[in-house]
Amino acid sequence: MGNTTLSTTLVNRALIRLSGDDVRGFLQGLVTNDTSGNLPVWAALLTAQGKALFDFLIWGDGDDILIDCERDAAGDLAKRLTLYRLRRAITIEREEELCVHWAPEGDLGVVDPRLPELGQRWLAPAGEGEGADAAWRAHRLSLGVTEGRAELGDGTTLWLECNAAELNGVSFTKGCYVGQENTARMNWRQKVNRRLVVVPITEADEKRQVIAYPELGWSVEHRRTENVPVSSRPAWMETV
Repeated sequence: MGNTTLSTTLVNRALIRLSGDDVRGFLQGLVTNDTSGNLPVWAALLTAQGKALFDFLIWGDGDDILIDCERDAAGDLAKRLTLYRLRRAITIEREEELCVHWAPEGDLGVVDPRLPELGQRWLAPAGEGEGADAAWRAHRLSLGVTEGRAELGDGTTLWLECNAAELNGVSFTKGCYVGQENTARMNWRQKVNRRLVVVPITEADEKRQVIAYPELGWSVEHRRTENVPVSSRPAWMETV
């Protein structure tokens, strides 16, 4: 899965391992992206109304699946997956031997499935140093990409409003999953009226603000599409 180097560990990420009976099939009926093909993919677990509860990357590890998620949300996500497991012979537990690593460039790991400019990502034992979380956040926000409950909300923001279609976080051909009906209807009708956007803090609208990062000069906001400044529309959003 790659070799670790100094200060590449994302300390604020955790891994959940799913092992046992057809774990890909189990997730296929729950999450927004297709788990039957090449991994990793970015995906989410939604409410029945199509709002984001958890977002994560899904990795393959032999017959097992590793879910790369926010450390602070890992316990809640594992509990939610356990509820859906029912009587399936599937083990859901924290993976403590491996960590998530990131670098803005290089040849370690794989390109982030959301956007190549996000850089390289891989799984390996923890490295030395304080971690790369601050650098990752600054890099990600500079590209207009949001993630995690502090930015996407906790069951408050529709998944397509999180730019899931533009950032490869949803499959419209895979079949049913939790929240699929409303998500598919929005896509079919092309009715995504609001979006999460990253704007300069000097242009912040407090009424639309989700979270501010004054130390980085950015504000994450939930705006109507017509109110997104052209200067804050990254290249990957140009077709919206």
